[in-house]
Amino acid sequence: MRLRNKPWAKTLIAQNPQWLVEAKDRTQIEWDQRFQKRQPLHIEVGSGKGQFVIQMAQAFPEINFVAVEVQEAAVAMILKKQVALQLPNLQILYANGAELTDFFMPHTIATIYLNFSDPWPKTRHEKRRLTYRSFLKQYQTLLDVEGRIEFKTDNRGLFEYSLVSFSQYGLILDFVSLDLHHDTRVTFNIETEYETKFTQKGQPIYQVKAHFKQD
Repeated sequence: MRLRNKPWAKTLIAQNPQWLVEAKDRTQIEWDQRFQKRQPLHIEVGSGKGQFVIQMAQAFPEINFVAVEVQEAAVAMILKKQVALQLPNLQILYANGAELTDFFMPHTIATIYLNFSDPWPKTRHEKRRLTYRSFLKQYQTLLDVEGRIEFKTDNRGLFEYSLVSFSQYGLILDFVSLDLHHDTRVTFNIETEYETKFTQKGQPIYQVKAHFKQD
C-alpha cells in the first residue's frame, strides 16, 4: 500500500547517511563495515514502516539486519525510529527489491524475510511478485550455503503461488503453516504491522520457510 508523502522525509534521509544507503549510491556494499560488529546478516525485503525488522534487531543483537524498502515515506518512518533507537545492528537500504544483487555480495546473507509482499494478483504482473523465479534466482545468489527464505502473507492465492514457485525452482520446504497464529509448532513470532491488522480481523496468516538445495 502506498503511503502518503512525508514532507520531512528527504531532509531526514539526507541528514542520516550513517543509518541508510540510497539506491543512487549503487554499489555492492561491505555491509560489515556499516555495523559495529561482524555478525550474520539478515534482510527484510519490503519493510514497510519497520515494525518487524526493528523488533527483530532488538530481540537478536547478535544478528545484523538490513531493512530494504523502496517507498520514501516508509524509509523515512523506519529511519525516524532508528534515529531515536540507535540500534547498532540495523541499517536501511532505500532501494527496489529487484536490485538486491547491486547492493549485496554473493553468499553473504543468512536469511531473507519476505513479509506481506504485494500479491500482484493479475497474471500480467506475475514477474513483480517477490517469489517469482527471477527473484528466487537473485536470492539464491545472495544467500550463504545454509541460508533460507522466510515468507509470510495473509493472501492465500499468493501463498499457494509461492509454494509452487519455490518447489518448481527446487527449494526445500522446511516449514509450512496455513494458520501461523494457531500453529502449535510456533514458539516465537514477531508480527508486522499488516500481520497485526489482519490477525485482529480473524484472517489466517500463512508462512513458509525454505532453503535452496545444494549441488
